[in-house]
Amino acid sequence: MGHGSSPWWGNYNPTNLMMQPEKIVQYIIDMKNAVIGNNKQKANLIVLGAVPRLLYLLQQETSSTELKTECAVVLGSLAMGTENNVKSLLDCHIIPALLQGLLSPDLKFIEACLRCLRTIFTSPVTPEELLYTDATVIPHLMALLSRSRYTQEYICQIFSHCCKGPDHQTILFNHGAVQNIAHLLTSVSYKVRMQALKCFSVLAFENPQVSMTLVNVLVDGELLPQIFVKMLQRDKPIEMQLTSAKCLTYMCRAGAIRTDDNCIVLKTLPCLVRMCSKERLLEERVEGAETLAYLIEPDVELQRIASITDHLIAMLADYFKYPSSVSAITDIKRLDHDLKHAHELRQAAFKLYASLGANDEDIRKKLILIILCRCLHSLSRSVQQLRTSFQDHAVWKPLMKVLQNAPDEILVVASSMLCNLLLEFSPSKEPILESGAVELLCGLTQSENPALRVNGIWALMNMAFQAEQKIKADILRSLSTEQLFRLLSDSDLNVLMKTLGLLRNLLSTRPHIDKIMSTHGKQIMQAVTLILEGEHNIEVKEQTLCILANIADGTTAKELIMTNDDILQKIKYYMGHSHVKLQLAAMFCISNLVWNEEEGSQERQDKLRDMGIVDILHKLSQSPDSNLCDKQYLM
Repeated sequence: MGHGSSPWWGNYNPTNLMMQPEKIVQYIIDMKNAVIGNNKQKANLIVLGAVPRLLYLLQQETSSTELKTECAVVLGSLAMGTENNVKSLLDCHIIPALLQGLLSPDLKFIEACLRCLRTIFTSPVTPEELLYTDATVIPHLMALLSRSRYTQEYICQIFSHCCKGPDHQTILFNHGAVQNIAHLLTSVSYKVRMQALKCFSVLAFENPQVSMTLVNVLVDGELLPQIFVKMLQRDKPIEMQLTSAKCLTYMCRAGAIRTDDNCIVLKTLPCLVRMCSKERLLEERVEGAETLAYLIEPDVELQRIASITDHLIAMLADYFKYPSSVSAITDIKRLDHDLKHAHELRQAAFKLYASLGANDEDIRKKLILIILCRCLHSLSRSVQQLRTSFQDHAVWKPLMKVLQNAPDEILVVASSMLCNLLLEFSPSKEPILESGAVELLCGLTQSENPALRVNGIWALMNMAFQAEQKIKADILRSLSTEQLFRLLSDSDLNVLMKTLGLLRNLLSTRPHIDKIMSTHGKQIMQAVTLILEGEHNIEVKEQTLCILANIADGTTAKELIMTNDDILQKIKYYMGHSHVKLQLAAMFCISNLVWNEEEGSQERQDKLRDMGIVDILHKLSQSPDSNLCDKQYLM
């Protein structure tokens, strides 16, 4: 096909094609290959009038089965394009033609027609009623379910998309949908099992008749609810877990399963709460929250159970964080996706909040408290608010009260706000310190909840920044060196980083450095050594080297480095590291050790020269990096 020329099929009409039977199939195959995955070619083909011609060939008794099948495949490919493509196909009355094709004895042709019908019926522009216009269609589709796994997959998918409301449910139910589809839940094909499951979820929704029937259906000796419970186990695909949970939810709401049944309390509800966690995809979180809201809406006991399961209330607060940063998203499609789901996430969260607080006053109070804490936490990020409103209204007082005795999900938010109130410029810092905050925060660092450990150590880190010696001593005494070093080996990276930040803030100002190192020097040097030897990322090692640089700035503390050959060798190693951040941090250590104006500087310089550190400094002075080649490091 030359550039700019019309496709070859534009010049043919059906009658001419019929005179060349040996070539027609190849023409259609070439057409199929040309349009697969190419929306522009699909649109061109439709504009050129190919759809009526393909439908003509598909319906001709004289067309071979192979030709009819290939025509159905091309039409299916066209339907996979844009919504406008589907509208064009509908305008050409494609559905009656494909439904007629299902009467063929040939299985491959039937499968091609069903695949095309599936694609058309799952499009939002196709009216579902078109499936129900001819009363013979549904029973015929039921009969075709047994033909192959493809007929099972496509027909179940058509049913689940075209079952909208009680009238459709009744038609499908009366034609034996439950009995015909139930055994498909044990199919070897995952796609068949999944589509059958989706069918049951739409059939059972707000339908007591279907739900009561499902409860008593046996498949291979097992009742359907038991099969659904197996399908929502953690080792199953998320899509399967979520759809199974929807089936059980709808059956429960329809009165077929009791709300205190173990399959609801111990299986369905926890599964739906899991779907709300931030590890799940945005779409899954929306579906999980909305289904859970529907499940617990009328039942106070389920509301109470949900409110204390896996910190659900705190989880929902994360639903309001999307998109996290619009300006950071360069992909327009991704931005559209996130904005759409941001709206859906908020809507789902509000629905679930409404269900959680529908009946129980204690849950309402808990919800209000966490929402207030979230709001205040957001405001506490503003320097102006910290210096004005938060001071004028002594916000820290009720906050400290909440922190004394609250569930974890509220503690996480409240302690996050406390981190901000303890910043150096916050007027609330002093009264908070006087009200026993050090002991409270040290207690949080021992929590099993990583978020609370992070917030506890983060707040202590902020408290220690440019603090007086007394405050630093109080922190070390309340925290204990044993707990400090437990935190330095914490499995949570955020805890480790904030603990290093605390240590760095404690080891600032020479008299403070010397005082702390005189009492805790041995343990601190041991911890520093372990981290520098361990499998840690660049940021962790950089922060550790900065702590060493602070120690090297002490008057007496620097001797703990100079008398530790192992540490000196590590500093030397990091001066030659491939990562500039680590090189700079190591050079700061050396700079503080050899500063000329301090006593003993010559002896320290001599020792470092003997170790070969001067040679490394000379090499770095030739570096293209302006920070590395700074001459102040040369001895």
